[in-house]
Amino acid sequence: MSKKLELLLDEYSESHRNSTNKLIHWICVPLIFWAIVALLYSIPNEVLIDLFGDYFFSNWAVLIMIPVFFYYLSLSVPVSIGMLLFISTCLYISELLLHCSCFPLWGIALIVFVLAWIGQFYGHKIEGKKPSFLKDIQFLLIGPAWLMHFIYKRIGVNF
Repeated sequence: MSKKLELLLDEYSESHRNSTNKLIHWICVPLIFWAIVALLYSIPNEVLIDLFGDYFFSNWAVLIMIPVFFYYLSLSVPVSIGMLLFISTCLYISELLLHCSCFPLWGIALIVFVLAWIGQFYGHKIEGKKPSFLKDIQFLLIGPAWLMHFIYKRIGVNF
C-alpha cells in the first residue's frame, strides 16, 4: 500500500469507528457513488455523440469516471482495479435503469442520493464526529477505497 493511501485510510478511519456508522457507510457510500454516476449518466450526451460517435464511452458518466479511475490508480493499482469493477457495475446498472425503469434515471438517482446522505449524516451523528470530506474534499473518493480496503483484507489481497 502506498504511504499516501495508508495515511488517507488512517485519517478516514478516525471518524468511522462506531459499528453502526460503519454499517451505514457500507450501505450509503456505494449508493452515493452509484447515484453520482447515474446522475452523470442522465445528462444528455448529444455533444459527446457528435464528437466521438454513438459509443458506450460517449457518455458524461464514463468521461468523468476516467479521471476518477486515474486518481485511484495514483493511490494503488489493486484499489484502482477494484474501483474500475465497481465503476463498471455502476455504469451497467445506470444503463439498465435508463432503459428498463418506468421512472427517469435522474429521479431514482436523486432520491437515492438524498436518502443515502441522510443516512451518512445520521451515522456521523451516532459517531459524534464530522464527516471527513468536510475537512478535505478528496475524502469523498476515499470512502469507496476505504470499503475496498476491507474487502481486499477479507479476501487476502495486499495492496
